[in-house]
Amino acid sequence: MTPQSLQEGLCNASARGNLSEVLLYVEKGAAINEPNKYGRTALQVVMLGNAGLVDELLRLGANPDARDPIHGITIIHDAAREGYEESVRVLLAHGVDVNVTDDRGNLPLHLAAIKGHLSVVRLLMEKTALPQSANGMGHTALQLAQMNMRETTACFIQEYIDAVGHNN
Repeated sequence: MTPQSLQEGLCNASARGNLSEVLLYVEKGAAINEPNKYGRTALQVVMLGNAGLVDELLRLGANPDARDPIHGITIIHDAAREGYEESVRVLLAHGVDVNVTDDRGNLPLHLAAIKGHLSVVRLLMEKTALPQSANGMGHTALQLAQMNMRETTACFIQEYIDAVGHNN
């Protein structure tokens, strides 16, 4: 197999959530942080609902700070936006920075608030996500939750800010 076909195979297996295939491609020499033909690594295309695979990729040395070539998002942005609580837990356990911004100035917290993923918002705020930080458009997580009619999430964020104060 060529190095490129190994990378494609690794990324495809990761996207399908197939841990045994991922391990096989790595054993055959696929580089964990090399991008596929679309410029994305195995961790960037991982089936986020498979937290065990996310964990294994990180243990194999996958770089959680790799940015999407189009929007500058990282894996924690993806997991937060889509509400994959267990994958967010795994990422946090591996020390991923919750305060990293994408190309539009969005924190993972902003993306979780927009979608109303309350359990993810809680996790991020517990790990020192900055609740009063504005994104590139000048909106805070609270404002984004309110604008998107995520009332339960907005109430939680407001209560957190009231209890803890401004950015911690």
